[in-house]
Amino acid sequence: MQDENSLTSKIKHTLFGRPRNIKDPSLFHKLALIPILAWIGLGADGLSSSSSGPEEAFKTLGTHTYLALFLALATAVTVLIISMAYMRIIEYFPSGGGGYIVATHTLGEKAGVVSGAALLVDYMLTITVSIVSCGDAIFSFFPASWQVYKVEFEVAAIILLVVLNLRGIKESVTLLAPIFVAFVLTHILLIGYGIFSHVPQIGPVAGKIQADFKTGLVTLGASGMIFLFLKAFSLGGGTYTGIEAVSNGLQVLREPRALTGKRTMVYMATSLAFTAGGILVLYLLVGVQPTAGRTLNAVLADGVFGGWKAGGVLALITIFSEGALLLVAAQTGFVDGPRVMANMAVDYWFPHRFASLSDRFTIQNGVLLMGGAAVGLLLYSKGRISTLIVMYSINVFLTFSLSQLGMSRFFIKNRKTDPKWKRHLPIHLIGLLLCLTILIVTSIEKFALGGWLTFVITSSVIIICFATRSHYRKVRKGVRELDDLMTNLPVKSKAVRKRPDPKDMTAIQLVNGFNGFGVHTMLSIVRSFPGLYKNFIFVSVAEVDVGSFKGSEAVGELTKCTTDALRKYSELARKLGFPSDYRFELGTDIVQTASNLCESVAKEFPKSTVFAGQSVFRQASMLHRLMHNETAFAIQQELRWKGITTVILPLRLNI
Repeated sequence: MQDENSLTSKIKHTLFGRPRNIKDPSLFHKLALIPILAWIGLGADGLSSSSSGPEEAFKTLGTHTYLALFLALATAVTVLIISMAYMRIIEYFPSGGGGYIVATHTLGEKAGVVSGAALLVDYMLTITVSIVSCGDAIFSFFPASWQVYKVEFEVAAIILLVVLNLRGIKESVTLLAPIFVAFVLTHILLIGYGIFSHVPQIGPVAGKIQADFKTGLVTLGASGMIFLFLKAFSLGGGTYTGIEAVSNGLQVLREPRALTGKRTMVYMATSLAFTAGGILVLYLLVGVQPTAGRTLNAVLADGVFGGWKAGGVLALITIFSEGALLLVAAQTGFVDGPRVMANMAVDYWFPHRFASLSDRFTIQNGVLLMGGAAVGLLLYSKGRISTLIVMYSINVFLTFSLSQLGMSRFFIKNRKTDPKWKRHLPIHLIGLLLCLTILIVTSIEKFALGGWLTFVITSSVIIICFATRSHYRKVRKGVRELDDLMTNLPVKSKAVRKRPDPKDMTAIQLVNGFNGFGVHTMLSIVRSFPGLYKNFIFVSVAEVDVGSFKGSEAVGELTKCTTDALRKYSELARKLGFPSDYRFELGTDIVQTASNLCESVAKEFPKSTVFAGQSVFRQASMLHRLMHNETAFAIQQELRWKGITTVILPLRLNI
């Protein structure tokens, strides 16, 4: 156990905060996000995309900018349709998990792992793209000679977000909230004043649009115009990335989660449709033209605020807020990425360690992996947004498409039992059509430009998932055989009711659920040390991980399951003639909680030895150490330091 007063502990607590108390009845309330904070933490990714998606779409139009008005309308409608579809997902899958859970339950496990892997890669790219875009925006205000420090700044920004998220989601969101508020206020002013001040130009602009539209029909033809519009609409698909974030992160929302999630979706959809659509309309009204070294939004801000006395400063603040918001947008990857990974770990697609929580109740391993992957992608791209952006929006629309397909299938399948299916099905079918269109066009247009790398990375993650699942299946098959053999022992003796005597030799056995593994370890103790131990004390840690950390009721159920398992061990030991009892504790850190619990029991029973079982593979490798926490050895190390004798008994798994 680490000394709480040591320098290491003090540094850790300063950086990440002190451990939280799982027994605090208000813990879930303290950690959960209200709709406004959820809008900031989960909606910033979608809102920040309005600084790049509309620009990409507008540039694709080339000289046919008259189509921007229709593009603005299509963008706003698409945002609302996809948002409505995800509100239905929140309603029917309120436990969270978004695209992964939906695809798994409606299309099958294979579709689920494809959706989950695509989401994970997308969230890694969300972090990297957001941070690189933030760096580009901020360093555009500095002298060119400062560009050499841009990558170092971006790496530092990722590390900062890792530290903030290891402290806790609510803490990180609250700290970043002022940036989000500044963006919202400046862009309401930009779009509101920009459109109001150009009301006199609406008539002439409308006439020019009508004339240019007729000319476009002559030069492009109807089919050519439709193709150009679809291309611009699809390549501006980055505008819609982040809409799925709320459904993926429902676990962090305040109860009632479904209602909180729907309110957050309303905030997100309204703000994104207004911002993205408004910016496209302003491009047309102001007559924005691409300028070397400047974003279209920077040109737009100068055009709108140019006549103001402090217009230059206000334009600078507006564009700076866009760059700063991208830092907040990266937060979505740290909130949702680890949660998708944790849900997949619960289903054995990833090593179970990725479902574990830290003592701050953050998904520590997932946050560290997402941060490390983001740094790797950043260094690979050398901080060039052009390399990253082509990889970005493909995966999110793969997940969108699978989710809409799954929900369409869900309502068709349940049309006889769900009276609302006729109302909900059209939304998902339209959403599916829109998402597939964007996915196909983007994949074709961007494949040779680097989109292929997205498919390679995503395919690699999928292969890793199936390899992991295959390994766990082999292990579980061997364990099930042991369970069938050991958990139904024909013990006919009358149970001993004598209380364990602290003066007698006592075996303190660490167990995890009532299973063949634990029974085998108990019988090994009896066989290996005949007549030595008179008492058995069974010790267990009720691990609070992502699967059980869903509210006080879930923690209560975990407590009940743990005590039921311990009673079965105690009863079996009593039937074998050993006075027995049990102890347990809730915790996120099994090693620390178990070592503290064993120390306490050892003080109660001075003549004791701690026993634990450990799976042993014929050919142990790095893979086995990654897949299986060597918890027994870690606990042994802690107890050895405390002077408590600890014995690890092997259980051979021939796989």
